Amino acid sequence: MLAALLYGKEDLRLEKVPDPTPAPGEVVIQVAAATTCGTDLKVWRRGGHAKMLKPPTLFGHEVAGKIVALGSGVEEWQVGSRVVANNSAPCMSCFFCQRQEYSLCPNLTWNNGTFAEYLKIPAPIVQHNLLPVPDDLPDALAAMTEPLACVLHGVARSHIQPEARVVVLGDGAIGLMFVAVLAHRGNQVFLFGGNNHRLQIGKQLGACDIFNYHQLADLPTVVRELTDGWGADVVIEATGVPAVWESAIACGRPGATINLFGGCPRDTTITVNTEQLHYSELTLKGVFHNTPAYVRESLSLLATLKIPFELLISDYRPLKDLEQVFHEMKNRQAIKVAIEP
Repeated sequence: MLAALLYGKEDLRLEKVPDPTPAPGEVVIQVAAATTCGTDLKVWRRGGHAKMLKPPTLFGHEVAGKIVALGSGVEEWQVGSRVVANNSAPCMSCFFCQRQEYSLCPNLTWNNGTFAEYLKIPAPIVQHNLLPVPDDLPDALAAMTEPLACVLHGVARSHIQPEARVVVLGDGAIGLMFVAVLAHRGNQVFLFGGNNHRLQIGKQLGACDIFNYHQLADLPTVVRELTDGWGADVVIEATGVPAVWESAIACGRPGATINLFGGCPRDTTITVNTEQLHYSELTLKGVFHNTPAYVRESLSLLATLKIPFELLISDYRPLKDLEQVFHEMKNRQAIKVAIEP
């Protein structure tokens, strides 16, 4: 089959590799749609990921497709079923899993390789994070289950009250998903980003106001002006840039929760004002990945078709265009692209 392999920094190659064969407990799916992601872009630019993969490796992690082969012992699935597969599954037995802190599981089974004609799904994912796709849900939308599950996890961990004023920093796919989910729940959401086209999509997804940070002299001051001089109740950082993490902290009111969601490069640090942290009783929260419950909630939300997540799909392209797609994403010419092998 044809598949994309990541060899290092911006070194992505399409190669012919053997078709996958399922071992006991596994399934193989024919990829119908594999959506690109900001995490894919970061991994491509950085040449690896601290947890998910190490080059050279099959690449891509958001997928929907059709089962074409079953390993021995798989009885709950049938060939021909449309499915979405999360890119991981927890072990369900470690210290963290016993406390239902599944995203912290040190034994997560990771799966990469969605940018290919076929994808093998490991047994733990088949058991815990393989779900049927509703008949009327398009493949490209179903493939967005994984990132939306991460966003739903992030929303839950932020303990956002119904009338909370929320600032989202970052107009990539994840930031826009946060806007969509929070606006759908009735929150007042202010979106800050650097791309006018993406900001307009944020407006369509429910942001009450949008701001291009290139046109602002002092972002935290603007946030205070929007919030009666106090700052936001909750700030969601969705860029993965250390300087923006610091801006996020500066945008919160006393008692605010600052969700530092965007993953920064390895070994980077930020500076926190201890007086502000202490006397303003700030909650700084790192949130990573998703859990099986949010994977299910994500697919259910997508299946309602109540939120126009299709606005995030900039294009539909064949596998042969993948490298060009990443260059377009690097230049902020695309948000998410549905790769259809």
